[in-house]
Amino acid sequence: MALTPRIALRSRPVYSGLRWTLLTCFIAFTGVLYMIVFEVHGAFYIGSIYALACSLPLILFESGKLMPTLLERVRRFSTPAYFLTSLVIYFVLSGLGFAAAGVFIKLGGLADAGWKELLLLRLPAFLYTLAFFLVGITVIRIRQLLGRRAFLSLLTGRYRNPIEEERVFLFMDVVGSTAYARQHGDLRAQEFLGEVFASLAPHVRRHNGEIDDYVGDCVIVTWQMKDGIEKARCIRCLYDILDDIERDRDWWNKHFGIVPQLSAALHGGPIVTAEIGVFHHKITYFGDVVNTTARIEALCKSLKQPHLISQDLFSRLTLPKDIHAEPQGAHAVKGRDEPLSVLALRRTRAAAPVMPRAS
Repeated sequence: MALTPRIALRSRPVYSGLRWTLLTCFIAFTGVLYMIVFEVHGAFYIGSIYALACSLPLILFESGKLMPTLLERVRRFSTPAYFLTSLVIYFVLSGLGFAAAGVFIKLGGLADAGWKELLLLRLPAFLYTLAFFLVGITVIRIRQLLGRRAFLSLLTGRYRNPIEEERVFLFMDVVGSTAYARQHGDLRAQEFLGEVFASLAPHVRRHNGEIDDYVGDCVIVTWQMKDGIEKARCIRCLYDILDDIERDRDWWNKHFGIVPQLSAALHGGPIVTAEIGVFHHKITYFGDVVNTTARIEALCKSLKQPHLISQDLFSRLTLPKDIHAEPQGAHAVKGRDEPLSVLALRRTRAAAPVMPRAS
């Protein structure tokens, strides 16, 4: 069953204002470069207008802001069909953008050429636009595959040598996913988990977190300590995710027959961060903190508390006004000599209603 595309853009836009500005400037420069390389006569800003008009529809389409339903369907095609269909869509969108730019230029009196010359996208111009666009998409895909930190590390070498730092970790486990897989099959369960993980991502980004890894039905989110405890971002992130799921419970029931439930553990402290791997690079963490967070997540089930935070992390932040913590005692956990004190997190008031998911 095909899913109705999710509109998970309540968080800040994918690109900040600065990134959009830099991207716009780069695209405008490619238009100028085209005029220089192909010796096109005219003012350079003409090339910039055409480059922006041809490229921005492609960017909006690939980011899901333009025709998201079509994008979702195309991405389900086989690789050859996906490639050919994407080329057709890119050509149509670029052609429409080119024509729109031509109308603007003609009506604005910016060029004396005829309508046909100004409105029709020619093959060299399309191939030029496509080449730059595909390079950009490739870079973005590599960044998404490796993750933001691993990609930046490759460029800067920040974690090439191990670094000692403090980090906050949030482990979130999808409760009942194994039972769901037994009832509906592994493929359906994986589709369910994929949608759950997709719903988390905008909130993690909005709260300056980083998704480190997916392990089965568990997602690992991390912050540098300063960012994670500032304004209790790590806790706000968790409850924003829970609120989002609750607001969209009708959507989840409609498409999967179940509303996701998450158990979560929060802990933080000193770790060693390093880039490892040769053919596949990954940023990984060494130290007791990550293992301890996993142990705390396991305590959620035994203590029958869905959301736990360590005393160590709790003492370093200020809880949001609508969240309170209840001590759950000290517990022996594997890998630690001393018992670990944990607290259960609870909301003290209902969250304000928000517009439901588009369906």
